[in-house]
Amino acid sequence: MLPQRDYAISGLDNVLTPALAIYTDAVANNIDFTLELMAGDASRWRPHVKTAKASSTMKALVQRGVTQFKCATTLELLTACRSGARDVLIAYPLIGPSVVRVQEIAGEFSTTQISALVDDGCQLEPWRGSKVGLFIDINPGMDRTGVSQADVERIASLASAIRRAGLRFRGLHYYDGHLHDPDMSKRTAQAHRGYDRLMEIANAVESSGSKVEEIITSGTPAFPCALSYVPFRHASFVHRTSAGTVVYSDATSAEQLPREYRYRPAAIVVARVVSHPRENIVTCDAGHKTLSVDTGVPNCVVLGHPNLKPLKPSEEHLPLEVAPGSDVPQIGDVLYIVPRHVCPTVNNFDHALLVRNGSIVRVEPVSARGREAPLLAMATQV
Repeated sequence: MLPQRDYAISGLDNVLTPALAIYTDAVANNIDFTLELMAGDASRWRPHVKTAKASSTMKALVQRGVTQFKCATTLELLTACRSGARDVLIAYPLIGPSVVRVQEIAGEFSTTQISALVDDGCQLEPWRGSKVGLFIDINPGMDRTGVSQADVERIASLASAIRRAGLRFRGLHYYDGHLHDPDMSKRTAQAHRGYDRLMEIANAVESSGSKVEEIITSGTPAFPCALSYVPFRHASFVHRTSAGTVVYSDATSAEQLPREYRYRPAAIVVARVVSHPRENIVTCDAGHKTLSVDTGVPNCVVLGHPNLKPLKPSEEHLPLEVAPGSDVPQIGDVLYIVPRHVCPTVNNFDHALLVRNGSIVRVEPVSARGREAPLLAMATQV
């Protein structure tokens, strides 16, 4: 982790805390380094914008040639399209009104290729007659969604059914988000075994008469594994990774990725010490309504304060245990906090401070946080 001085912000006297700060130079660094890992080929990356959330970050990606995204909600889809995306996959099972809404957005942004996921033939009928492309979702063992990777015949049959329905079959979606063995060599071996199976599936689908245009794999933990898998580089299809957390980075991804990777935390929670309830405890104003706790406790790292151990937060309070013999932060002191899971943390904020060279450039709405209005008629007015 970088020292606190690299993240200090001037002019905080009028800033309410807790606040989300997005450091635009760090965002640029993280995007550029990802592209460097891909030998400068922006077409190899389909970042999941559930992390980015802010339009300015999506536009920063587009400006560097990354125009294909992945998302999970209709609001993320809408924000990505408005930010200049040319190709967006909404990678979440869509049912009922959600299908209608995606078709509405596809109609509004007719020059953007919009796609969706399916993993069962019963899901095809609502898409019939639309220009929305379809990817088949494959379950690599995460057991969340998708057709079992062992059921090759069913996958090939579903691809054929998509074409018979007059819809565009785009390819295969394979999210191996459950792979995060701390030993990178073991993680890579496990991922590559899955990719070997995925190549067999792609060959079977193409042998059945369905062209595989694209295969999407790999969130952030498996990202290095996908980069090192040689068959992806020489395949007839386009392979893209969907690592999204790397755009902002966080404490968990810093541990999961190789040490030589030059990612920097780009989304920081600015908090203030509000209480000193015990000799070895101070409390700041960044509870679990601010910093996601889905990764467990501790849920964050305090920059410049290795002596502070985050304890279990409550809704608005984050107690911090002070190591014996170390300096105790005073009430009113500002803390700069790196979340362990940045994606849901960003989603907790309506607005973000955009920071450059230690100064606040502007305040921007986190435009893709939350969801659209639940009624279709209201959503179309957003």
